[in-house]
Amino acid sequence: MTANIEEEIIYEFSDTFMDDYEFNVSESPLPETQFVCDSEEDSLHLYYTVIQPLVYSLVFLLGVTGNSLLLTVLLQHRARLRITEIYLLHLALADLLLLLTFPFAVVQVLTGWVFGDFLCKLLGLLNRLNLVCGSLLLACIGFDRYLAVVHAVSSLQSRRPRIVHLTCALLWLFCFIVSMPNIVFLSVMPSNQSARLECHFNSHGINANNWLLTNHLLTNVFGFFLPLFIMGYCYTAVVLTLYNSQQSLEKQGAIRLAMVVTLVFCLCWLPYNITLFLDTLVRLGVLPQKSCEARTALAQGLGITESIGFIHCCLNPILYAFVGVRFRKDLLRLLAKWGCGAICGPLLRAGVLNRVSVSEAATTTTSSQYI
Repeated sequence: MTANIEEEIIYEFSDTFMDDYEFNVSESPLPETQFVCDSEEDSLHLYYTVIQPLVYSLVFLLGVTGNSLLLTVLLQHRARLRITEIYLLHLALADLLLLLTFPFAVVQVLTGWVFGDFLCKLLGLLNRLNLVCGSLLLACIGFDRYLAVVHAVSSLQSRRPRIVHLTCALLWLFCFIVSMPNIVFLSVMPSNQSARLECHFNSHGINANNWLLTNHLLTNVFGFFLPLFIMGYCYTAVVLTLYNSQQSLEKQGAIRLAMVVTLVFCLCWLPYNITLFLDTLVRLGVLPQKSCEARTALAQGLGITESIGFIHCCLNPILYAFVGVRFRKDLLRLLAKWGCGAICGPLLRAGVLNRVSVSEAATTTTSSQYI
């Protein structure tokens, strides 16, 4: 397999993890490193064929359940959504669309790509679009909390629902534009090692490799480092403002959750983005790669760290909504309407969830409604 330009549509599930692979000099940014690697067994064969599909299946089930409940509850009172709840609505939609690509990735790693060229392109677009959009929406939530708590009075005009809806629409449009080249360069071709079909960046030769590198850079910048910087700055300002305010017990919960939100995002996505950045440096020739063991280790690292990152999709509803008192009350009413309130109710009332939600932080610095 051409290790330089062939990359999976979603999860780096390439056959480079399974068998031999060939470093092809013809499309490589590192022509001096042409070599052929032969290995009889993959050290992580069990992970990529058994454990990873199980992990993605579990994340899919938990994430779809949590985000679907979040969407259902928010849409029940969509005419009177608060500002942060509008962002939460879009975040749940982005996570759901991202999660819907998971079953296709699991099938591909087990049987090869059997869904045709159209779905290859469409799912590649959906994956990158919603991954980047979800991260930027998290940054928007942090910025909204910053405006609400730190600049309570001066931010009233910019925090009108119409402005927030327009902001979200522009954000979706931006993410769609930066993800569009996936439609051009993704295509279905047989693997070099078997008759199995693979959905890769195959089309247009070296241009596909150039887009792959650009896609890596865009994912690093807009999918992690920029949102992390915004969240870090905004939540730091929120924590300092609340710390200097008059509230005591209420502000402790808000400060704690603001720190947890940033920490969880960082822990989930930092390993993948570091590994992705190293992979980009290798492909550009900035970092040398003198052995197939190094390439295999890097490819395996991409798969494992991306698996860790996608866990964040099923944590978002818990961090941003399920811990909120208002949301829990709406959810309990919905579950009671569905006939399962007696079973699910005690779980939602458990002490572990009786914490403040960032989405329910004070809308002004003089309010005490943090919980």
